[in-house]
Amino acid sequence: MSEAVSSGGLRKPGDGALVPGPATSPRELFIRHARKDGRSVAVLRAVDHGDSCLVEAEVYPAGSRTPEPLRPGPYTFPDAHRATAFVTQAVEALMVLGCDVHAS
Repeated sequence: MSEAVSSGGLRKPGDGALVPGPATSPRELFIRHARKDGRSVAVLRAVDHGDSCLVEAEVYPAGSRTPEPLRPGPYTFPDAHRATAFVTQAVEALMVLGCDVHAS
């Protein structure tokens, strides 16, 4: 999930691929919370910045010695449609792994 995909539109911050656009107020699109056996596994949050859309992730590894989540990403997309497709695929994978996923 963390590699840049040139044809799919996924870009990590700092790769120089995004050109700054007009400043807009960020707008949260949605949050998805995955749980397994009553324990948080992951939280995915999509934020629309107008000229790009970020997906932020918090991952709670099983057996971790600390309650602090890992925070891979953020993942930057050129629009909300591509960010939503990315989250949809992640949610489907989490469900295959036995997680319950809820909107917040």
